[in-house]
Amino acid sequence: MGALHRRGWCDGTGGNFSCVLQMQPLQLLMAPSGVDKGQVAPEALIVVDAAGAVCQGAGRASAETLLHLAIVHHCGAGAVLHTHSQAATLLSGWALGAGHLALRDLEMLKGLEGIRSHDTEVTIPVLANDQDLQRLSDAAGPLLASAPHGLLIAGHGLYAWGADLAQARRHVEILEFLLEQRWRQLLLEGLCR
Repeated sequence: MGALHRRGWCDGTGGNFSCVLQMQPLQLLMAPSGVDKGQVAPEALIVVDAAGAVCQGAGRASAETLLHLAIVHHCGAGAVLHTHSQAATLLSGWALGAGHLALRDLEMLKGLEGIRSHDTEVTIPVLANDQDLQRLSDAAGPLLASAPHGLLIAGHGLYAWGADLAQARRHVEILEFLLEQRWRQLLLEGLCR
């Protein structure tokens, strides 16, 4: 996931990534908490179980593992990627009052699985950040099935997912592009007033 790090979407120790190794019993391969995602070596990865406990590896699991597990459970995701980009962080706070962020009429929407035309709108749920990750995961649960492969946590960033790692990466790239466009559109609208 060094490519996501190089784009400035998970600077420092920000962000976290998971990939389903097996569904029964559920195991996720993840980067341990507190490491630079652009520098993490394959041998430093950890395996966590359905409760979020480390069952292989030497690091500790991120508290956000619970949200990864909720996304896997509710969406059947094979991979979950969490970024901390400027656009996702700013827009998630801006859109919190509405509880969602609408993105529409852009060709790049067709990069999201199931979207066939630019002439459409997707609505990304936005939740308030919460240090109680069980409570946050419980709040996210009912919104995930209808979310467009992405969820925003206010002031925190984007979670994107897919059936596998390649699709999750495509979704994070598409959603980050759309978020950047929305941010710039708002800036332009402010300048034109």
